[in-house]
Amino acid sequence: MSRWILKAANSLVNLVVILILSAAGIYAAYALWDNNRVYTAAEDVQADMIKIKPVVEKDGGASFEELLAINPDVCAWVMVDNTNIDYPVLQGSTNLTYINRDVYGNFALAGSIFLDTRNGRDFSDAYSLLYGHHMENSGMFGDLDLYKDQSFFDENKTGMLILPDRSYNFEIFACLLINAGEDAIFDPEQWQTDINGLLSFAEENSLHLREETIEKVKQMENPKVLAFSTCSTEFTDARTIILAVMEPYRTADQEEK
Repeated sequence: MSRWILKAANSLVNLVVILILSAAGIYAAYALWDNNRVYTAAEDVQADMIKIKPVVEKDGGASFEELLAINPDVCAWVMVDNTNIDYPVLQGSTNLTYINRDVYGNFALAGSIFLDTRNGRDFSDAYSLLYGHHMENSGMFGDLDLYKDQSFFDENKTGMLILPDRSYNFEIFACLLINAGEDAIFDPEQWQTDINGLLSFAEENSLHLREETIEKVKQMENPKVLAFSTCSTEFTDARTIILAVMEPYRTADQEEK
């Protein structure tokens, strides 16, 4: 009798183990499928947007008619050279509006690239702050990680911000790793009349700094700094920040003159 009970108990344990392993396998397969679905959806949206990416005219402006027809919250287009960052920029009623919503207004874990609501949507502020999720496979602002590598930072510094009425070239001058509660970065209103405090913070806290560029910013009469922010994994609430100075778009002909 005891042998029968022991055998039954052993069979029951084996069954429980099999069920647990099966459940774990099913969950792992679902997680993999769901993760792939999130990335595929984000890539599909980006591919759609690239088809109607604004083309910069000689005067620096560009047509946003197709983008605005999709969503009037689109305020710009940002691209960073030698990265996958090439997206429309939106500004919602709050900083949560597009954190998990795509340009079509649909729920999307990848969210959108968006401008802080405390900034003017025309990027006329001295300091403008952009947010984007950190996605694997270079999605959204995932490629900001590249700038943590000294050699990549040294060799890559340019990008472009396109607006309906004008455009800007920008030059990256700092890469930082900070806490999400750092007011120096995440309170853009404090730097709208004097940018020097932000520049000092960058000099003191950067992983990498382009000193010749930051000195140029200090000499500008009305500098415009653009910040890129995304999550990072080095510590709790870590954020990777890239700072760039914006200058009015100039064609190759204009650069030569």
